Amino acid sequence: MRSGEVDEGPYARAGGRLPGDPVPGTGLRGVHEERVERRTSLARSLVRILPALLVVGGILYGVLTPMEFTAAPFFTAASLVAAPLTSLRATVVTGVAATAGTLAVHAWFSSQTSAGSVTEDVTVATVALLAVGINRVVRLGDKRLASAREIAEAAQRAVLPEPAEHIGGFEIAARYEAAQAGAFIGGDLYAVQDSPHGVRIIVGDVRGKGMGAVAAVAVVIGAFREAAEQEATLEAVAQRLERALAREDTRREGIDAYEGFTTAVLVEIPHGDEAVRFLNRGHPPPLLLHADGRLKALLTGERALPLGMGELGVWPDRAEETGFPCGATLLLYTDGLTEARDAHGWFYDPERRLAGRTFDDPCTLLGVLAEEVRRHSGGGMTDDMALLAVRRP
Repeated sequence: MRSGEVDEGPYARAGGRLPGDPVPGTGLRGVHEERVERRTSLARSLVRILPALLVVGGILYGVLTPMEFTAAPFFTAASLVAAPLTSLRATVVTGVAATAGTLAVHAWFSSQTSAGSVTEDVTVATVALLAVGINRVVRLGDKRLASAREIAEAAQRAVLPEPAEHIGGFEIAARYEAAQAGAFIGGDLYAVQDSPHGVRIIVGDVRGKGMGAVAAVAVVIGAFREAAEQEATLEAVAQRLERALAREDTRREGIDAYEGFTTAVLVEIPHGDEAVRFLNRGHPPPLLLHADGRLKALLTGERALPLGMGELGVWPDRAEETGFPCGATLLLYTDGLTEARDAHGWFYDPERRLAGRTFDDPCTLLGVLAEEVRRHSGGGMTDDMALLAVRRP
């Protein structure tokens, strides 16, 4: 077995799938997503009918029990449940129904009307009015949250735009999976740039989260695009990125000013040659998936420090080269992929899981990977994950 290749073994002889694996090419929705969607749909249906059930339950309780047993908790609960979970119209309808319900119950015992029943009527009506106010406050908060998410998504897309599907004759696909559902901003990055020296790629991971990490991502991608166009070698590109991060560190405060760094892998695919050059700065190694299912990890001979840690020592960058034949796909990723754990604490191993398998296109590969990682971690990923695949047609 050649160095860097994975023994396919019985896993490949079984068709490249482990028990319970989704079938490649079946779409981006996996079993886990379908189950979550079913549970969500069921929960939404229950929420829609719960206020009505409480009103009906209150009427039945009030009519079927003696006067001394009050049904007011059912009616007030109906309005309070509707307020944060339904629309304004539904909340108003629920409040009116609850008030009418308590009046109907007391009308049932019209011969026994008391000050207590009047107090209950006023209480239910007051809670219904308060529920309308609560609904308005909740809806306003939802609008502000939606606006904030839209701004965050726009910032993410501005800093980390999706690459074109075809660049320099290669098929490209990229995917960003946030660890927290609905979150957009993180420190993972990728960029693809066609240049006179070939198609150049970077995939990296900035230490930290939030706006500080996003600022560093913007610096790295901006410096990469400029250097990829101007520098003759990958080594020179890496040095340009090192200098750009050093300048950025002088503007950062706190721990990021001293411990900020970026793991990254740089790739160059020369025009016309069935080869790929790569330079690794402390990042997980890319994987080369051949058309026949063979897999090769692109390991470097010497380990190098991440970008931004030049003060700790200087090691000359050395790009390495290997074959990149037609039909092969190059997969680059961040450690959110390899650090995804299952319920028993086992990490997701892309080399083992992908060996012996073939995929129609890069988009299908990334979709299947995202499915499997979500299923492997039970939807509880602890780190963001960036994936980028390049296929030579």
